[in-house]
Amino acid sequence: QVQLVESGGGLVQVGGSLRLSCAASGRSFRDYVMTWFRQAPEKEREFVAAIRWSGGGTFYADSVKGRFTISKDNAKNTVYLQMESLKPEDTAVYYCAAGARLIASTLRDRNNYDYWGQGTQVTVSS
Repeated sequence: QVQLVESGGGLVQVGGSLRLSCAASGRSFRDYVMTWFRQAPEKEREFVAAIRWSGGGTFYADSVKGRFTISKDNAKNTVYLQMESLKPEDTAVYYCAAGARLIASTLRDRNNYDYWGQGTQVTVSS
């Protein structure tokens, strides 16, 4: 049974930092792209950042480029999202997702993902 379990969310002030974790289990993710999406109230779920499990290539939404860093620890089967210089507009539920054999033109589409975590709330207060 595949599981993606997010953790690390919370309440932080503007300009603060948080690190989210996504612990993956239940299969090999060698051919997968691991991605963070987020969904704010009354908005669609949007792409944040992605990393290839093999090779480690990374991709970012323009809105977080330079502030967020996605990384992975193969030994722990865990993907991280380090978030710096947080803004109120970063407030959302953050979801970890895994999609097989995605390419650059398809990995930003949430409909292409096979597995999802339950989400973790990030709230940035001003």
